[in-house]
Amino acid sequence: MGAAGARRTRSRALGPLRVGGLDGLVDPLLEALDVTPLGFVAIFVSVFAGAFVQGSIGFGLNLVAAPVIVVFAPDAVPAASIILALPMTLGSALRERTHIDHAAVAWTTLGRLPGVLLGAWLVSRLAPEALSLMIGGIVVLAVVMSAVSISISIDRRSQAAAGFLGGLMGTTSSVGGPPMALLYQHEPGPTVRSTLGATFMVGIACSLLALGVVGEVSAFHWRFGATMVPAVLLGLFASRFAHARLDAGWLRPCVLAFSALAGIGVVARGLFST
Repeated sequence: MGAAGARRTRSRALGPLRVGGLDGLVDPLLEALDVTPLGFVAIFVSVFAGAFVQGSIGFGLNLVAAPVIVVFAPDAVPAASIILALPMTLGSALRERTHIDHAAVAWTTLGRLPGVLLGAWLVSRLAPEALSLMIGGIVVLAVVMSAVSISISIDRRSQAAAGFLGGLMGTTSSVGGPPMALLYQHEPGPTVRSTLGATFMVGIACSLLALGVVGEVSAFHWRFGATMVPAVLLGLFASRFAHARLDAGWLRPCVLAFSALAGIGVVARGLFST
């Protein structure tokens, strides 16, 4: 059975989703996205939750959503999970745009470009398991260093380095937030969220371009990402109600916790995929 046949089999595994008179709309949608009804609901909820987390602390959309997408629609990762982050990052950047650190965006982008290129090359050359172990290990090490108060000053070199690592991680695993989030963990909440949003928006464009060059992006990925836009927007809207509490002293602990979770999750993906 070919890849297309396997996808059709998965999408029909639980039978068609009956929602009143919408069968004619729902069934083609599920088949086009290569998901079962249960898978669609699980992915939609995970994207909403991930958007809420990222809208609150500046990153985390694919930390929450990517593992669920891998289970129910493995063909969609990493391209579709990167695509659905486009409206998320744009919304985050625009919502608190007066707090964007424009110099950081510039230097991070400069560092991100070689990281994206290296990431695209690694995706086309190395086994996913090896990539997961390498990337996850780097993130866990960075979290440990931050937790024991080994701080890194925010300057051009650290911004470029964070951009490089973010580009590498985002392209290989769709989880590229921890490097910049760890660098900015001591900054005010609006600065963290808006600067990361603007940085990620540029980074996503670079990652998609690089993945497209190596043949890892298709119309299927764009359909998948576009279908999840409502979940992203709902999560982004809901996150505004968490800002006051997080900005009162909970932002850094949340950044460290979710960064550690990201690293451990990526390592686990590599270990259990072998």
